[in-house]
Amino acid sequence: MSQPSISSKKRLIFIFMFVCLAMLGLILRLGWIQIVQGERYKELANAQQTRDIPIPSKRGTIYDRNGKELAISASTNTVWGRPREIQDAEAAGKILSGLLDLDTDDTIEKLENTRYGLVRIARWIDDDLADEIRSKRIKGVWIAEDNKRHYPYGNFASYILGHTTDDNRGMSGVELEYEKYLSGLPGRWIKNTDAAGRQLPFSVERYHPPEDGLNVVLTIDEVIQHFAEKAIENALETNKAKRVKTIVMDVKTGDILAMAVKPDYDPNEPRIPLDGALRERLEGMSDQDKLEEWFSMWRNPILNDTYEPGSTFKLFTTSAALEEGIVTPETQFYSKGFIMVAGQRIRSWRWYNPFGQQTLTEAVQNSDNPVFVEIAQKLGVETFYNYLDAFGFSDTTGIDLPGERKSIMYNINNVGPVELATMSFGQSISVTPMQMLTGVSAIANNGNLMKPRIVKELVDQQGNVVHRFEETLVRQVISQKTSQEMREIMQSVVSETSLAYVPGYRIGGKTGTAQKVVGGRYAPGVYVSSFVGIAPSDDPQIALLVIIDEPGGADHYGGVIASPVAKEILEETLRYLDIQPKYTEEEAENLVRAEVVVPDLRGLTIKEASEILVEGNLTHISAGENVNDANALVVDMFPKPGARVPDKSVIMLYTKINQEASSVMVPDLQGKTIRETNTILSAMGLKLKIAGSGLAHSQEPEAGTEVEQGTIIEVEFRPD
Repeated sequence: MSQPSISSKKRLIFIFMFVCLAMLGLILRLGWIQIVQGERYKELANAQQTRDIPIPSKRGTIYDRNGKELAISASTNTVWGRPREIQDAEAAGKILSGLLDLDTDDTIEKLENTRYGLVRIARWIDDDLADEIRSKRIKGVWIAEDNKRHYPYGNFASYILGHTTDDNRGMSGVELEYEKYLSGLPGRWIKNTDAAGRQLPFSVERYHPPEDGLNVVLTIDEVIQHFAEKAIENALETNKAKRVKTIVMDVKTGDILAMAVKPDYDPNEPRIPLDGALRERLEGMSDQDKLEEWFSMWRNPILNDTYEPGSTFKLFTTSAALEEGIVTPETQFYSKGFIMVAGQRIRSWRWYNPFGQQTLTEAVQNSDNPVFVEIAQKLGVETFYNYLDAFGFSDTTGIDLPGERKSIMYNINNVGPVELATMSFGQSISVTPMQMLTGVSAIANNGNLMKPRIVKELVDQQGNVVHRFEETLVRQVISQKTSQEMREIMQSVVSETSLAYVPGYRIGGKTGTAQKVVGGRYAPGVYVSSFVGIAPSDDPQIALLVIIDEPGGADHYGGVIASPVAKEILEETLRYLDIQPKYTEEEAENLVRAEVVVPDLRGLTIKEASEILVEGNLTHISAGENVNDANALVVDMFPKPGARVPDKSVIMLYTKINQEASSVMVPDLQGKTIRETNTILSAMGLKLKIAGSGLAHSQEPEAGTEVEQGTIIEVEFRPD
């Protein structure tokens, strides 16, 4: 056997060394991958093999103080895609864009973008469309349950409720302020799959259910809110005003019973203004300008904006003077129509015909500026500012809504004789409407300043109270004696000749008319007209503020245009709260009408109740639910049975559909809003399935079809 040559040995050694080096390199590379980079590749493998599907939590419901739903979360569907699993993105994109009415190129781009493990194709689609997409069996595309925020009453109480973003997160109002309670915690559905999307054997599938948000119960009363919104909407149109605002507060607790602003917006479509002119302007704006316009539309002017209160502010000057003992209601003043302050003449509104000799009470009635300048001079700057601080004008009220701002007033060190004089009658100081009404409520509430609140309690899904927000006494500002004197003075202002006068009720109040500051100076012909009131003044239950911003009608005085709005809200609210009128002999003579005892109509149908009321010389209107169905039952009424009312009085009947009737006729919903449609169908025991937005265009089943109660009525809404 021949021996290998030296060259052969060298080749063997070279091959051996090469193999050894290669094996060493592989070992080092394997060690690098498994030891040094092991965690990274483990994460990449998990990301590739793990399908993590988010399960959104159900946002809590917002109720009024009586349990009526003002904001709900409706179950809907969301289309998701996993780009890595989609074999033909172009074909899938064309199918989905056709079904969902989306831009084809954008949809395809989403499905081709493999940088993202999960992409959302479309949100809030109805069940039929979801079933149609499922039937296409598009690999890598699936439907997940989702929730959509819905406001059944449309633009009702929009500045209180606020609205949510497309991701169901609070954007404004209560939705934003109580986001952490309403939102809940989202769930996850996690499973391991191979590259083809098949679940791996022996893998662990984990489902973490979502934790639903808490429900929020407001202090708002839906009925009083309706009274307020109806009144100011009429005032907006009648006075051709830029804006009208009102607040109704429980003076004893600080609870906000109503807060309304017109014009407003629909939180279901927060980016589509209700004002047609504004919609047209938005179309030509840049994205940044649109954003600014939207935020301007969403801001709550009752908390976020200030105004010069004018003569309504004289109530605080008077309260401070009475509390300090500088004056009494009978203190005499002589007004010659003007007063000189630091060389400047400050005139009364009736300077051409001075009021002359008058008491303090008469000066408040006459709203005579020189008298209040004289009072403020006696108080002095420091004492005057102490009372402004005590009434809460130097800070926010602390109401549980976002964006509240402070008043605008001079630094005490910069207040001279003229500044003090003008502030005494409500000029040169700018306050928020919420500060104004909170301060007046303190005057009415025996001097006790209450912290205003909009939310009463948090409730879980089982109806258990998780947290109750108690009423908060901030401080006592004036004595009970001063409060009593101020109530009597305020009542004297609202005499029987006042447009805020309500027969049978002792109303106290004060009107105000102030020029607006535009561009840093008072603008001629541009006013803010207001009325602030309490009722009943002998035992105050509610306080109210009405502000008409830039009225453009025939008049601009608060006593002429704001007082009637206050009267309408007060009269309806007092009767709704079952506060009985107490007529004087003179009022009784002027209102001589036969009294009728209200019969008990509860449990009767509307038809039966109507016949009884006609026989008793009474009329009725319905509230709460639809009464078109003859089987609708009366479940409550106002005034209550047994109450004595003048004949021809209007009895408000609250109805509910008769559950004994197993079938109903489907109503014609053509042209109705989502809110109106929801109210009608709910009253008839039917369920609503919404498609689109705007006004009802078509429905299934058709109008006139007889269906069982509980049937789902599918209604397509289209923009008007």
